[in-house]
Amino acid sequence: MTRPTYIDPDLVDAERIVLGGSEGRHAATVRRTKVGEQIDVVDGRGLRVTIEVESVTKSEVVGRRLGCVREDARDPHLTLVQALAKGGRDEQAIETCTEFGVDAFIPWMSERTIVRWNDRAKADKGRAKLADTAWAAAKQSRRAYVPQVRPAVTSKELASIIADFDGTVLVCHEEATSPLPHLMPLAGHVMLIVGPEGGISPQEIEAFEGAGARTILLGQHVLRSASAGAWATAVIRAYSR
Repeated sequence: MTRPTYIDPDLVDAERIVLGGSEGRHAATVRRTKVGEQIDVVDGRGLRVTIEVESVTKSEVVGRRLGCVREDARDPHLTLVQALAKGGRDEQAIETCTEFGVDAFIPWMSERTIVRWNDRAKADKGRAKLADTAWAAAKQSRRAYVPQVRPAVTSKELASIIADFDGTVLVCHEEATSPLPHLMPLAGHVMLIVGPEGGISPQEIEAFEGAGARTILLGQHVLRSASAGAWATAVIRAYSR
């Protein structure tokens, strides 16, 4: 059985580990961590320290180190470009895909996206909300790596990112003819692009293919924006190291 996991970006390998802040309060007051219990603390970048709890207050947990490991990042490194969506579907996608093993997210304001982050305050708030979702999902799934949520992009900006991307770019599209499983296994850096509920426009497909992307088919059924990325991630991770 795996141990409860908490995230401390400032974690260092030491004989005594102090888990404070919101994570310490959560461990102490919400989960009611007890003296003698073993927990893991990760830094979100691959470092995992296992501790045995020696003391608990309302705001922190202190324990002695039992072991420390630096986990390797998985291959391929997987970035998901997720179109913004109404009703929390983009948050659902971030949550599930974090659990399935995505390494980074890029929110996308496509031509057919209803949700728009048109001003700085709205963009910062939206990005922070998605980052919090990824953080919570990484902790729940006990990952040593917390995915980054990068700034939102427009379709024009995304085409430029694709052109500069050193790896494989795959656009999930219902009219594609190449099934994703036929491309397995993948290695290096992979970017998955998932469009909004209204689909990706022909102009966007043309721009992305012109920048070096290729379209892929996920299956015979059309998936929702919130589940397409998770399906693709599961297939890629099933073949990854």
